[in-house]
Amino acid sequence: MDASGHIGFIIASYAAAAAVVVGLIAWVTFDFRAQRRNLNDLEARGVTRRSMPPSTATLKQAREDA
Repeated sequence: MDASGHIGFIIASYAAAAAVVVGLIAWVTFDFRAQRRNLNDLEARGVTRRSMPPSTATLKQAREDA
């Protein structure tokens, strides 16, 4: 099988796939940072996580108030 006639298409396909993967990685990274900022902002305003035990949240709030 002679692939030399299709080498341009093969290279372009791999380049497009690589660009999509890099774009998805960048998107996930930026979204993660944005979500982390939102979470820190909410925690700074006193909103706690449902997964955090109440005693831990109370202790954390007491430390911030002191």
